[in-house]
Amino acid sequence: MPVRIDKNLPAGKFLERENIFVMDKDRAEVQDIRPLKIAVLNLMPNKIATETQLIRLIGNTPLQIDLCLLTTKTYTPKNAPEEHLRSFYRTFDDIRRTGEKFDGLIITGAPVEKMDFLAVAYWPELEEILRWAVKNVYSSLFICWAAQAAMYHYYGINKRMLDKKLFGVFPHTVLDRNNPLVRGFDDTFFAPHSRYTEVEEALIAREPDLDILAKSDRAGAHLVASKSLRRVFVFGHGEYDADTLRGEFERDRDKGLGTALPENYFPGGDPARRPPLLWRAHESLLVCNWLNYCVYQATPFDLNAIDEIG
Repeated sequence: MPVRIDKNLPAGKFLERENIFVMDKDRAEVQDIRPLKIAVLNLMPNKIATETQLIRLIGNTPLQIDLCLLTTKTYTPKNAPEEHLRSFYRTFDDIRRTGEKFDGLIITGAPVEKMDFLAVAYWPELEEILRWAVKNVYSSLFICWAAQAAMYHYYGINKRMLDKKLFGVFPHTVLDRNNPLVRGFDDTFFAPHSRYTEVEEALIAREPDLDILAKSDRAGAHLVASKSLRRVFVFGHGEYDADTLRGEFERDRDKGLGTALPENYFPGGDPARRPPLLWRAHESLLVCNWLNYCVYQATPFDLNAIDEIG
């Protein structure tokens, strides 16, 4: 089934070439189906690339998704075209004013991880969204920096700086096969990471409401979920395309940051060679499992009932 998006959203054109089923909202309105309402707070600088990556993943399910793209009101991204934001994005104030509720919420990473949370320009707004989500969203999926931010907000577990940037593609091991989020996973799977900070595995393990579902010897805890599955934390970037780490490496190089080549990424360590895509299947499965087991099968048909659950 398709993801319902605005017919002019640039991601739609890219995904149609890949045979990812997307449907404009005019066509979707004539179908007698209650779609899952999924909001995406996109904090990444390249909005269009991130939209495309996430829609590709959530569009690979038999569920119809009504997508709502969100941006911050308190901070205007410098690299995002104003016309694009005005045409396709809403703010938290918009949805709060209308009293909307959502089956699911995805919050992306952001290039602010070296900053203390309280120093981030939109931190008060993000905390407001996280408080709002408790009674207005059934299940939330947090990616990379957003996973660290949500871990801090909900559980008081802070991030810490690493000695150097964790950068590359690393093998991960499934720890709890009984959890539906990892249903169908191989014993070992790969995921990209690109960050200067981490949330220590030992601190997560001490929190009784949290389960570490997958980890890496090199990258630490990767997939964590609350007991209720209403909060899912992914500390890597499984949504990335094959060449995304290359782009980040070249950006860092051009800024003179001295970032080393991403580990386990370029064949033979040669940046001239095309990196293989090793993580798409498992990330697609993770998102499908989240939508199926944490959202579709658990969320109330009447979204107003989330108030009682929250």
